[in-house]
Amino acid sequence: MKGLLGRLLKKGAFAARPTCSAIIAAAGSSSRMGGENKLLMPLGGMPVLAHTLLAVERAEGVDEIVIAAREEELLTYAELCKVYGLRKPIKVIVGGATRMESVLRAALETRQDARLLAVQDGARPFVTPALFDAVVLRAAACDAAAPAVPVHDTIKTAQDGRVTGTPERSMLFAVQTPQVFDAGLLKAALQSALTDGVTLTDDCAAVERLGKAVYLTEGDEENIKITTPFDLLLAEAILRRREEGAAE
Repeated sequence: MKGLLGRLLKKGAFAARPTCSAIIAAAGSSSRMGGENKLLMPLGGMPVLAHTLLAVERAEGVDEIVIAAREEELLTYAELCKVYGLRKPIKVIVGGATRMESVLRAALETRQDARLLAVQDGARPFVTPALFDAVVLRAAACDAAAPAVPVHDTIKTAQDGRVTGTPERSMLFAVQTPQVFDAGLLKAALQSALTDGVTLTDDCAAVERLGKAVYLTEGDEENIKITTPFDLLLAEAILRRREEGAAE
């Protein structure tokens, strides 16, 4: 981890820190995987979700984990936590029909003294404990933070197949998870969006909608989200590279 946040982490910045609950968004339909639950697909001999949970388990800034799941997978995910020896307090709750509903339901189930809520995609198995802790530290100072990486491709806006603009690439970032927020702020933002019938693609957008600033931290190119079969192939390549690096 580079920069000031990396130095803070090395110096034990969590000696006096706010309580943080991690919410794992794991109630999706995996429609772009053909309906098969991508979180239970094997990645290096372990389910995708197990990789994610073990990384969050090792994050120093996380005090508890709440998993939002589909009802039919409640017991499966609970058993997964036991099999892989997770020690932090864990709840597995029934998610909603949308990501926003699932995250809000999980947020309402977190411990009452949680000052921060960290929302993590269950399908991002390569998040590292150091990245997680860096975002928690940033959010502790500014109430809303997320990791992001610069966009390398030229992006076009279009309507009906016709290009309408070319945004300045230097201002574009691909946002990842965990996205970490003041607990009250996130709950209010999600409830507002749901009440108004607004569909949003991430939790930062819900907070931005209330006019609150979200601050970006340095993300990780390997912190990919597994959505399609191609992503799973890429994940296998990333895992092999990490394992080879660890063996050297």
